[in-house]
Amino acid sequence: MYNRIIKFLGLILVFVLMWVPAHSQDEMTAIDNDMFLKPQRPVSVFQHDEHNETAEIEDCAQCHHLYEDGQLVEGESSEDMRCADCHEEKGIGKTPSLTQAFHLNCKMCHQEKKSGPVMCGECHVK
Repeated sequence: MYNRIIKFLGLILVFVLMWVPAHSQDEMTAIDNDMFLKPQRPVSVFQHDEHNETAEIEDCAQCHHLYEDGQLVEGESSEDMRCADCHEEKGIGKTPSLTQAFHLNCKMCHQEKKSGPVMCGECHVK
């Protein structure tokens, strides 16, 4: 009987430990690696709300841009879309590949502001 209680409590503990991180990640964003057939680096993860507050980003379109026919659509954002909806693993025409899009949008912004990670291992933490 004692072993059953221990096992039951162990299962509850496992459930709680799995549930808490899943719900605490609501503000955490993981860049999709599922588009890459053979990812070379671990997925990049960052605190979305904390990042935008620190960077003083209020306009979602600053990162979540929207292009139509190669032209930036002012006042529109793509926050309800995945980056991979427009950017594929390989670039097509003038549309950068998914990797290029992340690096152009994120890394270039960090370089311009002289703030934030720019080295591979700073975003892609093992």
